[in-house]
Amino acid sequence: MNEKIAFVGVGRMGANMARRLKDCGYPVTAVYDVNSAGAAVLAAELGATAVTRLAEVTAAAEIIFTVVTDDAAQLAVFPEAGDSLLSGARGKVFVNCATISPATHVEVERRARAAGAVSLEGCMASSIPQARNGTLYLMCGGDRAGYERVRPVLEKLSATPRYIGPAGQAAQVKALVNMVMNINTAGLAEGLGLGAALGLDLDLLREVFAQTGANSQVLKTDGEDMQHRAHDCYFSGAHAAKDSGIAAQLGREAGLKLPLAEATKAQFDRMVALGLGGLDKSGVAELTFKGRHG
Repeated sequence: MNEKIAFVGVGRMGANMARRLKDCGYPVTAVYDVNSAGAAVLAAELGATAVTRLAEVTAAAEIIFTVVTDDAAQLAVFPEAGDSLLSGARGKVFVNCATISPATHVEVERRARAAGAVSLEGCMASSIPQARNGTLYLMCGGDRAGYERVRPVLEKLSATPRYIGPAGQAAQVKALVNMVMNINTAGLAEGLGLGAALGLDLDLLREVFAQTGANSQVLKTDGEDMQHRAHDCYFSGAHAAKDSGIAAQLGREAGLKLPLAEATKAQFDRMVALGLGGLDKSGVAELTFKGRHG
C-alpha cells in the first residue's frame, strides 16, 4: 500500500474521496484545484501539497484521480502541449471520475496512451456521504490490466467496483443510470406536486408510493425533501441538466427518440434558467408544486 495518490478536483466529492484513501493508509501527496484556497485547506488537513501546476500532480504520485465538472474541464487537464497531467506520465494511472461524454473518455485514453500512461473511467453512481465512507458504486472502463492494477485502491472507495468494458462504455452506462434517475426524479416531483394540488396527505401518499409500483430509490432519497423543500445539494439540478444532455445526445447518435429523457432535460434546464441549478435535483419539485416557482 505504498503507491502515492494525487487528486485533481477537490470539491466535495474529490475531497471526500481523498480523505477516505488517507484514512485507509494511502499517501495522498498532492491536490490541485482551480479553487486554490480550498485545495490549500484540504492539503493541510491531509498532509499533502497543494500544487499549482498539473505537471507537479503527475510527478507527485503513481495514481491520479480527476474529479472535474465537464468535458471541457476534463480535456483541459490533459492538453497535449503546455502544462498537463501528461507531462512525465509514463507508467502512471489516471482514474477519471467525472460524469462526461463517452467520447471524451476515449479521447483522454488516446492522449494518455500516447504518453505511456493508462487512463481509466471511474464513473460514480453515488454522492458525498458514500465518497467519505467508501461505499461509492464505481463503474470502471478502459484498459483491463490497468484496472486490475488499481483495483485494491478502488476497493477502498467502493465495496463492489464493476469493470464494464473498453473506454467509453462505463460512461455510457453511467449516462443511462443518470437518465433513468433523472426521469424518476422529475416524475416523482410531478406526482407529489399533483398530490399536493389535490389536497392529499403527502406523508400518506409517499407511504403508498413506497408500497406500490410508484416506489423507487429516488422516492427514498428525494421524496421527503421535495415535500418539505429541503434541497441541500448532494447532486445539483445543474448536474442533472448536464447529464440528461449526455444521455439525450447518445440517443440521437443511436437514432432513437427518447421523449421522456428530452422532457426531463427540459425541466432541469428550466431549473438552471430560473437560477435554481445550485439546488439539489430534488429542487425540480419547485417547478411542479403550486405556489412555488411554477
